[in-house]
Amino acid sequence: MTLAGIVVGAGVGVALGTTVVRSIRDSRRHARVFERTQRLGHTEPVSLHPRINLDVCINSGGCVTSCPEKDVLGMVDGRPHLIKPSACIGHGECLRACPVDAITLVIGTEKRGVELPLLGTDFQTNVPGLFIAGELGGMGLIHNAVNQGAQSRRAIHTSLSGKAPEGVYDVVIVGAGPAGLSAALQAKELGLSFVVLEQEQLGGALRSFPRQKVVMTAPVQMPIYGKVQLRRTTKEALLELWQEIVLKTELEIVEGVKVGDIKQENDLFVVETSKGERRARRVLLAIGRRGTPRKLGVPGEQLEKVTYKLIEPEQYRGQKCLVVGGGDAAVETALMLAKEPGTQVTIAHRGDKFDRCKPDNFEALQKAEIAGTLSVMVSAKPLEIADDHVVLEARRKEKLPNDFVFVCIGGELPTAWLSKIGVEVKTLKGEAFPAAQ
Repeated sequence: MTLAGIVVGAGVGVALGTTVVRSIRDSRRHARVFERTQRLGHTEPVSLHPRINLDVCINSGGCVTSCPEKDVLGMVDGRPHLIKPSACIGHGECLRACPVDAITLVIGTEKRGVELPLLGTDFQTNVPGLFIAGELGGMGLIHNAVNQGAQSRRAIHTSLSGKAPEGVYDVVIVGAGPAGLSAALQAKELGLSFVVLEQEQLGGALRSFPRQKVVMTAPVQMPIYGKVQLRRTTKEALLELWQEIVLKTELEIVEGVKVGDIKQENDLFVVETSKGERRARRVLLAIGRRGTPRKLGVPGEQLEKVTYKLIEPEQYRGQKCLVVGGGDAAVETALMLAKEPGTQVTIAHRGDKFDRCKPDNFEALQKAEIAGTLSVMVSAKPLEIADDHVVLEARRKEKLPNDFVFVCIGGELPTAWLSKIGVEVKTLKGEAFPAAQ
């Protein structure tokens, strides 16, 4: 063998050795993460997540390396596992990376069902011509909602033929969040007639997030505008970007319009709104899931001191605040309040552990408790809210001095409204999610 051949062979050997060492190191880390997840009980995914068919899987590890989040999937004993389920936010990159189609995206679990409208792979509901995209359909992650908005709009375009009658839109898009914005841009690119109706302002539910809240997204292609290179950004930066997109593409958003009933007349939809009727051949619902905030149902909840969202943390500086809930919204609210000087924060969760929030939030909560910047109560629930205190039931009844109460226990899916317009809703418990495959 020549000297050059020896040098090349040595180089290849070193590279292979480095790869093997890295693989062993990663496997050990994945095993530790998996063990910790089991020990803490953080085994329930909170969103869309992968189910791996190990009988089909060839253990390539492609799903592990493709995941944009850290240590959600990992190789344990040479096989891929969901090692940190509560950190999965439903990117779906693992599905696309699998070379043998061994992954199915599912939503809900046997323990924790998720109510969702029934959708086909074209995002159409059981009502022909009525489509759903984004958070209402189970796609809460921003970049997934953007992609689904554009895809649903293309599906609507395919379902249309001929020209709309005079005074009739091709489609009415309800909601100007990420899915609605993307769908509107796609409609404009396809040359369809449309209108976007938003009951509040551009951004929809995002505007109710706390100031400077970090939101997670991923690079995404916005129709007409081009590629958006964002991963972790703030609420304000994202709203500013969306405003720039609207201005640059000359997209019109009709704000301050609340949609009421949606009826069918022959082959058309009549969309009743707070500012008159709109008629269309198709309707796309791109609204949020929360609808009305879920209530505690306890005496005193009607007091002005009770709120269901945090916008400006500094206005509660120096106050005694109670946050009720065990999910990400509750934990993030408590952490933001605790950063304000002089604010006394207690978070009360009815469960015995915080297994509904992302690991990063859980770890931040633990650190804050250890540092003494907030107090944590588990297996605790409010019984009564008074002007200057809250009565909690934990190991015993306890009267907690209090100025403000933040109820962060999710929202009620607008099931009654969906049922009224004919949309079927089902509780999914670990079932395949057709619109995401």
